[in-house]
Amino acid sequence: MALKVVQWATGGVGVAAIRAILEHPELELAGCWVHSPDKNGKDVGELIGTAPLGVTATNSVEEILALDADAVVYAPLLPDPDEVAALLRSGKNVVTPVGWVYPGERQAAPLVEAARAGGVTLHGTGIAPGGISEKFPLVLSALSTAVTYVRAEEFSDLRTYDAPDVLRHVMGFGDTPDKALSGPMQKLLDGGFIQAVKMVVDTVGFAADPKIGSRQEIAVATAPIDSPLGVIEPGQVAARKFHWEAVVGDETVVRITVNWLMGEENLDPAWTFGPEGQRYEIEVKGNPDFTVSLKGFQGEVGDPEETGIVATAAHCVNSVPAVCAAAPGVATYLDLPLLSGKAAPRLAVDRG
Repeated sequence: MALKVVQWATGGVGVAAIRAILEHPELELAGCWVHSPDKNGKDVGELIGTAPLGVTATNSVEEILALDADAVVYAPLLPDPDEVAALLRSGKNVVTPVGWVYPGERQAAPLVEAARAGGVTLHGTGIAPGGISEKFPLVLSALSTAVTYVRAEEFSDLRTYDAPDVLRHVMGFGDTPDKALSGPMQKLLDGGFIQAVKMVVDTVGFAADPKIGSRQEIAVATAPIDSPLGVIEPGQVAARKFHWEAVVGDETVVRITVNWLMGEENLDPAWTFGPEGQRYEIEVKGNPDFTVSLKGFQGEVGDPEETGIVATAAHCVNSVPAVCAAAPGVATYLDLPLLSGKAAPRLAVDRG
């Protein structure tokens, strides 16, 4: 019998998750929570641009809590621990790309209690953090011995990110350097990426300082740059770098870096993605040293969809069966079995 799944929020990740649920042979869409009153009462098919699905969107939390469902893919812009606790207490497993990839005991305690009360599990996942920043570096590190360094790095052109309000007011693009550096982005990113670094540190077994260092850098436009938030003028922020590092003594052993650029031209400093272009890159130093580049998760300007968002949703949806089968509490990648994608319906085994 298919597991019944609720989608919470219908932004980019939410819409992609709904499509992924519909394509998954073990899952069934059972409900959908929406933030906007304009979406309330609409068939979910209308929201994602398909034929009617027979599932009506609601902006009532109470209706979602009362639904008979096995799991919720929880994908708001920002997490609300009280919402997550309520979902868990209602007996619904929660898979989310917005937190709890590797939470500390104190942070996890209220949600562990809620999950155990509901007999269900919370799992944080996604892409970065939530996959390429810790899960896949750990998997690849098994190909080396005497590991001395693990790096995960993102190189992305944010001119493909069609969320102008987020780019300007949250991420600080188009602002002055001082305002961007003192804005909310570093703090918003710290929670997830510090957890990612700690997961690598703990699993590899580095004797690292428990305090994870974080820092950021800014590049400004030297000429007008077209972007989703409008024209970025000279002197305004047009590129950002964020770093998180764990050290043993004075030696960096784990580093995660995000490079977000509004293109590679007209920047000061003159940052570029290098000859390999947009990518995620994973490096392990040990015996042997190696580097892996992952492409296809960043698109080009004008592409119809953001493949990184689709991948984030896919990682969530493909996790649902394993999370539903896990012991109650908070489950990280270290607690779950191997996951995989599922065959396209036209190529899949007939389960009927």
